[in-house]
Order: sequence, then C-alpha cells, then structure tokens
Amino acid sequence: MSKRNSQAAKTAARERLRQERERQAKRDKIKRQVIVACSIVGVLAIAGGISYAVVQGNKPSYWEEAKSDKLVKPANTTGENGTTVVIGKDSAKKTLVMYEDPRCPVCAQFEQTVGSTVDKDVEAGKFKIEYVGASFLDKGLGGEGSKNGLSALGAALNVSPEAFLEYKTAMYSKKWHPEENDDKFKDDAYLIKIANTVDALKDNKTFQNAVKNGTYDKWALEMSAKFDDSGVTGTPTLKMDGKALTGSDGQNAPMTVAEFNTAIEAALKA
Repeated sequence: MSKRNSQAAKTAARERLRQERERQAKRDKIKRQVIVACSIVGVLAIAGGISYAVVQGNKPSYWEEAKSDKLVKPANTTGENGTTVVIGKDSAKKTLVMYEDPRCPVCAQFEQTVGSTVDKDVEAGKFKIEYVGASFLDKGLGGEGSKNGLSALGAALNVSPEAFLEYKTAMYSKKWHPEENDDKFKDDAYLIKIANTVDALKDNKTFQNAVKNGTYDKWALEMSAKFDDSGVTGTPTLKMDGKALTGSDGQNAPMTVAEFNTAIEAALKA
C-alpha cells in the first residue's frame, strides 16, 4: 500500500469519526431536551395536582352548598321557613314539644318504649305534639345521617302527618335504627327501604324522588338551625309550656311509660 493511499484512508476514517460524533452530539442534545421537557411537564403536573387538591379542599361540601338551595317547605308545616310542625287535634289545649335527632340512640330507646303512648295520647286529643328535628350528632360523630334522615322525614311529612309519625317510628325501631357510630341514614336507598314498611310511603314515587333529589335538604338545615337556637343541648328533650318533662331522676326525659304518664299528667294540670 502506498503512503498516499494510507493517508487517504486515515483522512476518511477521521471524517467518519467526526460525523459519528456530530450525530451522537445531536442525539445527546435531543435527549437532554426531552428530559428537560418531561421535567417541566412533571413539575406542572405536580403543581396542577396540588392546585386541584387545594381547590377541592376549599370546595364547599354538599350540605354547605345546600344552604344556598331554594327552600321547599313540606306540606303540613307552618312558619316562615316551614319549621313549625304541629300534629294533633285542634281541640287539644296544650302542646308537647319533642326535640329529637334521627341518629340519637336514646331517642330510639324513647320511641321504642314510650312512642306508642305519645301517639295514642295525641290521637285521643290529650295534647298536640310539635316536632323539632336536630342534626348535632353529625357534627359530633361526623357524617350526614342526621341531616339526611331529617330531610327524609320532611318528605314523609309532605305526604301526611300520619305518614310522618309512622315513618319516624320505623326509623327509630330496633330493626332499622343503626348504632350511633353507623351513619346508615346517609344512604337514600336505606331510608327508602325503611319507608317501604309504611303503607302511605311504600313504592311512593313522589316520596322516593324527594329523598333521592334532596328536595327537603334545605328544610332539614333550617329545622336544624331552629334546634340550635332553642337552647336545648340534648335529645330526646320534651317540653310543655316551656318546662322540661323529666323522669324520676329529675333531669332526663321520662324513659318508661309510667314515668311519661306521671310527667305528662302533671304538665297538663299545670
């Protein structure tokens, strides 16, 4: 091989090496650009995720938004916000005010033991009852069963006072009333299942749609506000002429039929 040919070969080799280096440099540059771009996208995604989380965290809850809903008052109510619920004969001279929270286990105990006696006395015209619903257990335990249950009671009241009383009895029954920490009343399907045990509510599409659509959610909040403004601190609480009816302990609501009869007779005579 001539010296000239050897030199030409070396030059060609160096040229190929230079070209390869240039191609590699271009590939490295593109790779760096892709990495940077991906990094930017990743940062933006993280920032976007954080922003979304912040927005969601600050977004009003369903029940917060319900405060701004149009108020729909159930039938068989009176008062500015439809929160006066009085059931009984017009001839009854006195009214027993009953404060109850749908999730309250003591309310359930009272209804299971004394509820039928109260209903019989109302039917006999001994007194009327005024119902004041509460939802403070949602705040104390977390959840929404008290408010949702109260809204469903509003839907039952819209059907009739009798449907309201029967539905309230069913909700507080041993079969259907959940444990205090079990927020079952938040489930519309569960509330409708209970309602199907009440003749006036069984397969009642108007009632069911009201429960599913939250027709009386705003009303439930107004009723809860009435309880909060009442000064009553626990449920069940019974009052007549502004005075609390108590059992033998002199502090809590009468939890037996005998104690209730004693307390109500004294209140009716006062």
